[in-house]
Amino acid sequence: MTIKHWSKMEMLHETVKNPNIILKGTHSYYSDAYDQGFEHSVVRYLHGDEASQHWEPRWEIDKLYIGDYVCIGAEAVILMGGNHTHRSDWFSLYPFMDRIEEAYQSKGDTVLEDGCWIGMRAMIIPGVTVGEGAIVAANSVITKNVAPYTVVGGNPAKAIRRRFPEETIRRLMALKIYDWPEEKFEALKDLICNHDIDALEQAHQRFDR
Repeated sequence: MTIKHWSKMEMLHETVKNPNIILKGTHSYYSDAYDQGFEHSVVRYLHGDEASQHWEPRWEIDKLYIGDYVCIGAEAVILMGGNHTHRSDWFSLYPFMDRIEEAYQSKGDTVLEDGCWIGMRAMIIPGVTVGEGAIVAANSVITKNVAPYTVVGGNPAKAIRRRFPEETIRRLMALKIYDWPEEKFEALKDLICNHDIDALEQAHQRFDR
């Protein structure tokens, strides 16, 4: 029997098999301390998961894009394809099978951008983008896009604060640190694990000379 513990994590590039889940790099992880893992417990496809991906699809299956260095807390939920067949503009919300194609309203793809952190038991509603370096507080429900380097929380989640001043975020985004080659990222890790944007920019320029 495999012992579940907080010190262990599931590296997504080693476990994800679903073709509808697209991973950017090799550093994103899920803290599966309680459940049966990322694909079985977190990503909730009505159509498009291991059990249903061989069905003849009634519509185009939405994708989940996960950037690099993404941290996903235990028991998070990411709702995906087919879970939006309850039309609020109809008198009846019930998903009648003979009206299911009319009832379905695609919300588009879901995107977790580089370096974001999804807190424990947070829920991501279909079609949203969680920006680079954003923090989603535990137990939050994300119904709208989250701006880069912003902390959000609540149900529905609202912005609490920016992690850094707006000018620093602009400069940080321009550096595209999560697109750097592994060698450069490792060489400048001490500055990435810091908050001195001037020093990081200067080291970036020196490294590329």
